[in-house]
Amino acid sequence: MAFAREIAEIYRRSKKQKDINLWTEWVCRPPAAVVVYALRNTRITPNQVTFFATLVALGSAALFVVLPGWWGAVVAALVFELSFILDCVDGQLARHRGTSSPLGHHLDFVMDEIKAFFVFGAVTVRLWRFEPDPDAATRTLLVGLAGLACLGTGLALTTFMRRTEYGARPPTDEGQSTVVPQRSGPIGLAITLAEHAARMVVHYPSYILLVALVPPGRLDLFFWAYAGVNALYAARSFLAVFLRLGRFAS
Repeated sequence: MAFAREIAEIYRRSKKQKDINLWTEWVCRPPAAVVVYALRNTRITPNQVTFFATLVALGSAALFVVLPGWWGAVVAALVFELSFILDCVDGQLARHRGTSSPLGHHLDFVMDEIKAFFVFGAVTVRLWRFEPDPDAATRTLLVGLAGLACLGTGLALTTFMRRTEYGARPPTDEGQSTVVPQRSGPIGLAITLAEHAARMVVHYPSYILLVALVPPGRLDLFFWAYAGVNALYAARSFLAVFLRLGRFAS
């Protein structure tokens, strides 16, 4: 069928050359290509899709708070997954139309971080609210607050280190240009693998659906992994900036 071939071509031409993970490339981008096909001749802009994806993610955050039980976690996670598909749509639509820009990418980055704040905060409230043990509930709430602080710290430091004044390369239409360190040997390989795993945890956590599907909805797995990795990233980023800019004057 002609429209199926066109959708396949849109998927091929509009996806990133190097996607962040296989889940994004093979699970979320194909349905996103269908949405791009539907929007290709409309006046809807990629930035408008970005804002709409954010609203959907905020809706999923509300569902995480108010819907109890396993099915509540699954429904909220499915809505969050929809926001992730829409988050793929904005970039694919921009690439399909040839309107990608550094400003649009930065808007997408900021909206992603806003979603992360709300969803992690919502999961924190959910775990605290439905935890029958008062001590465990208090511990969850404190860790959640600390995790949000680390998330905010990491965001601020990332924004700072992406500035050209700090030495970062100017952003391209595909986003921020970064230099991937080349490491060799078993220790270097282990560090590289650990960094890739950490990126999988902190980058738009679509895997939240997978943990929600495990009865009775193991959102605690997302909670502890996300809090831990953000704490490590915030500490690592702060140390990098301090070692570069906090030295004594010569």
